[in-house]
Amino acid sequence: MSSTALIFHIQRFSIHDGPGIRTTVFFKGCSLSCFWCHNPEGRHAYSEIQFVASNCIGCGECVYVCEHHAHQLKDGERFYSRALCVNCGKCAQNCFSGTLELIGKRMTVKQVMDEILRDSAFYESSNGGITLSGGEPCLKSVFIRTLLEQCKQQNIHTALETCGNYKWDKLNSLLPFTDLVMMDIKLMNPDKHKQVTGDSNKRIITNARQLVLTDKPIIFRTPIVPTVNDTIEEFSEIVDFIEELIELRLKRGKASTNDANIQLELLPFHQLASDKYKHLGQDYKAAQLIPPASEKMHELAEIAKKHAIDVKVR
Repeated sequence: MSSTALIFHIQRFSIHDGPGIRTTVFFKGCSLSCFWCHNPEGRHAYSEIQFVASNCIGCGECVYVCEHHAHQLKDGERFYSRALCVNCGKCAQNCFSGTLELIGKRMTVKQVMDEILRDSAFYESSNGGITLSGGEPCLKSVFIRTLLEQCKQQNIHTALETCGNYKWDKLNSLLPFTDLVMMDIKLMNPDKHKQVTGDSNKRIITNARQLVLTDKPIIFRTPIVPTVNDTIEEFSEIVDFIEELIELRLKRGKASTNDANIQLELLPFHQLASDKYKHLGQDYKAAQLIPPASEKMHELAEIAKKHAIDVKVR
């Protein structure tokens, strides 16, 4: 059994990651590397130093504690070398100005459950619950299966946010304790999918087809990203696939499209994560992209509605 998992954030009072008021647990590590990713701190499966240079007061504590000389003060100027840094976190522990923060904390299931249970009253009053996100939570399937089991023992609604890029067995093992699955469908063209995310969509498409053969409620999510999938042609391919998935589920005996319990949610690209890339020392390759206008988002939503798909624009 995996005794710990690397968590980079636990967001309380979340209202965008499933029904009601939720606590969202973000896991580090992902099987994709989407160049526009809104959670760059979740991409790597190891702890990282976040460095906000503008907060530095020049106290020199980080220079004193760093055994690898990653931090230096020279002639009143502040220098930080990621090449020398081993992400041990000693500098962050001794930083009092918020300049340095270690992103990614090892937590046990009990520690995560203690955080989740703090807000149990809000789950009950709002029909909310917990959502596991990332990064990609399903890469830690043994850990989160235990976490989900304990949530169900407490009658807490459970949801998974997933990119779907892994072997089906990982997701299938979690479904008995999962009330809602939110899976990304970013592109249908496998070559372009690999170009913009780092991997083909083959396993994602296979897993989506497997998932609709279960009875789990599903929200398929498509981030609308300029130059990636915002053309009528590319988005229509996604809509056709969602329609196919709905038909697959209906063949299992559902009476109507509404009974399929499948929704599509459109998420507009934004640049709110640009500072995160800077503070993590990562290259923000989506810096030149312009977020889609609301008119564009609703134009795409209308395409889905014409196929009788239950669609929502975030």
